[in-house]
Amino acid sequence: MIYDYLIVGAGVAGLYASLHIPKGCSTLILSKDPIWECNTFYAQGGISRAVDEEDIPLHIADTIRAGAGLCNVEAVEILARNSIEVVDDLIRRGFQFDRDEAGRLLFTQEAAHSRPRILHAGGDATGRELHRFLLSQTGAQLLEGVLVVDLLVEGERCYGVTVQHGRQRTNIYAKTILLASGGIGSLYEYHTNSKKISADIHGLAILRGLPLKDMEFTQFHPTVFVHNKRARKYLLTEALRGEGATVVDETGRRFLFDYDPQGELAPRDIVARAIFRHQQAGHRVYLSFERFSEAFFKRRFPTISMIFRNLGFNVPYDQVPISPAFHFMMGGIEVDTNSRVKGFENLYAIGEVACTGVHGANRLASNSLLEGLVFSKRAVEASLASPSKGRELSFPVLGDDLVKEGDQEAKQHLRETMWHKVGIIRRRQELQEARELVEGMLDRPIGHLLRLRALTARSIIDGALARRESIGAHYIED
Repeated sequence: MIYDYLIVGAGVAGLYASLHIPKGCSTLILSKDPIWECNTFYAQGGISRAVDEEDIPLHIADTIRAGAGLCNVEAVEILARNSIEVVDDLIRRGFQFDRDEAGRLLFTQEAAHSRPRILHAGGDATGRELHRFLLSQTGAQLLEGVLVVDLLVEGERCYGVTVQHGRQRTNIYAKTILLASGGIGSLYEYHTNSKKISADIHGLAILRGLPLKDMEFTQFHPTVFVHNKRARKYLLTEALRGEGATVVDETGRRFLFDYDPQGELAPRDIVARAIFRHQQAGHRVYLSFERFSEAFFKRRFPTISMIFRNLGFNVPYDQVPISPAFHFMMGGIEVDTNSRVKGFENLYAIGEVACTGVHGANRLASNSLLEGLVFSKRAVEASLASPSKGRELSFPVLGDDLVKEGDQEAKQHLRETMWHKVGIIRRRQELQEARELVEGMLDRPIGHLLRLRALTARSIIDGALARRESIGAHYIED
């Protein structure tokens, strides 16, 4: 069977795209198992949206300022000008954002926004609520427990993918393919991402000739609880600081003002570096909730309240120790403003796996879910405007071993190297050392999945080495 649409990934971008595909089209969504284990599900803060038509120019300006001027201005304008429409579409479909007693939408403040324009649901469970809602709305066929291990590419077309489903490996063909697989979190020792976000598709893009762009721009969230044993660390949403939480050291001093006059509401890259440097100087860093009443904290941040009380913290009275951790990839597969992969006829990339240019060198808080909504809709609209044409091809099924002996230890070594040498503050010598380690790994007989990770890591390192001046999330000292 050849599907009309094949969507790789079941987060906000993939699911929202499926809602815009005509019902007469055959659509298959592929998801790793379990289906809720994705970055959308864990997104706490919310969805940015221009408050009204008058706010659109300011939303554009804030996004470009946060992106250190490297944003694709056309893409940013598309994002902001379509933000009201896609949010209204969700509401028409039945999604419930948090509202005040009079029924008005509640907007909250987040760092680097000039005004409150972040919508949320379930207090601090926006991603979870949105993911559940979109799953309930899609009419597409869903296939869970699937690992995409190859892209079937010839010339300017992608004909489908190779998947591992249980013990079976097979090819799946489609007329139009949308890649919505997320970012690269598992490349780093400390990250906030879903455990299945492991840079597979970026590696496949390199293998199959898809263009990547801005891979050096890796964003680190400044306020993360990293003392749990899981690979995914606990994010403490930026909305906490927007509502009044403060960053303090062991003496109780709000030291962020030493680095930026906006303090806790400075852009993420500045706050993350400030905390990192303060820790390197021997200080301990905490998030303080002393401005919150217990009732407000439980109502506005119910998930965080529950998690940290279960961990033994008497929040909001106790301070929580924090550290930066990898959070979001601004770069990715290069696409145009309709999300079509550059150089391909029928292949689209949407969400975090794509580089629309909307984030520039540093993503503005809560623009990520919005990007997934706006550009997934545009991808489907573009595909319908220029239906896929071309001959059918049959490809051999990939025969490589996915995992080989020693891969687990090598993977962990790679994660540690990326954190320590390709992280928040970079130095050319350490980047060179990281590249030599990756090259050595690629020269050895390693499993296919580790090879994909290593290829992605090398592209990040090469981008960091090529960009000699610090800008946005890429901060290099020499």
